[in-house]
Amino acid sequence: MSEARPAVAPRPLSPLSALIFSSRWLQLPLYLGLILAQAVYVFLFAKELWHLIHEAVTLSEQDIMLIVLGLIDVVMISNLLVMVIVGGYETFVSRLNLQGHPDQPEWLSHVNASVLKVKLAMAIIGISSIHLLKTFIEAGTLGLPVCASVPAGTACTRFSEAGVLWQTIIHCVFILSAVGIAYTDKVMHATTSRREQHA
Repeated sequence: MSEARPAVAPRPLSPLSALIFSSRWLQLPLYLGLILAQAVYVFLFAKELWHLIHEAVTLSEQDIMLIVLGLIDVVMISNLLVMVIVGGYETFVSRLNLQGHPDQPEWLSHVNASVLKVKLAMAIIGISSIHLLKTFIEAGTLGLPVCASVPAGTACTRFSEAGVLWQTIIHCVFILSAVGIAYTDKVMHATTSRREQHA
């Protein structure tokens, strides 16, 4: 039976190393600010939900669908904020010590900068998809004058054909970027695994 190795005491850091390492705490106000931003989104969600309930009888089916998609959009952005706050703090600032906690996110146990980057890219694609779907629902009004250029009460559209085209192109760029990030992460992971096997 092999003897257990004695625990090695951590080597004290030099003053410069300690200062540089402690600088990670400068990110704490940023994450606290994102928590406040999430509170704003909660208020926005409640406001839109009240508008939906209060005006449900007078709204058309398309208007209700657009409001619901707006609510989903707010939820997805809020989920993105949670990923950035929790994952970013755990990765770049300090451990949260959530091991064994019943509400620990499943993805947090294996989060690192690469995983967080891929998850953020996927979340951005989801948000972009919701915006694109909202645009497609209103695409039936294409061809009408743009609302900003006509008097109030006149039939108009919020989108131009060029605007819809650019929105679609940007969404496709988001998808290609996410695929590129995931592929790069896969290649780097495979290279690291091969190096560990040969070591």
